[in-house]
Amino acid sequence: MSEKRYYMACLDLEGRSVLVVGGGRIALDKVTGLLDCGADVTVVAPRIREELRRMPVTLLPRAYEPVDLEGRYLVVAATELEALNASVAEAAGARSLLCNVVDDPDKCTVILPAIHRQGPISVAVSTGGASPALAKWLRDRIAADIGPAHADLARQLRALRPWAKTSLPTYDDRKAYFERLVERALS
Repeated sequence: MSEKRYYMACLDLEGRSVLVVGGGRIALDKVTGLLDCGADVTVVAPRIREELRRMPVTLLPRAYEPVDLEGRYLVVAATELEALNASVAEAAGARSLLCNVVDDPDKCTVILPAIHRQGPISVAVSTGGASPALAKWLRDRIAADIGPAHADLARQLRALRPWAKTSLPTYDDRKAYFERLVERALS
């Protein structure tokens, strides 16, 4: 049996509706990252931590109901109740929603890697759900090599993209141009 492989992608969550089922410490960690990306977060749980109550989220202080999934882009099952998380994942799957079940990669349609951000740069490390601890360790080692100068360079290169799109005729020309700029800047 071969190991499961994930297609790595970055989700644009700006203004998109995300449901987090759970109101404890696990949910707090997930909500923090979602808000950092501009998601419109709703938290549903009978008990909700005070820190979550102070965040710019919609609170549903009650038990999860499958109707809570309507209109969502992403769902995060972040409770310590395995049966509840499984129920959320099943209902999300029936609606073709992306769903992350914390600490249970077999029930996920999307897994969340360990992330480091430096300005517009994001580094994500995933072990395919095998070991979040290892992913965090690797992320921290990689992050040590990324600083503000890299973020500034990324911003400068982003500013050049419109010019390159109109001035360099092909994708390969643009790719080579930007690779030369990066090589010169970082050598």
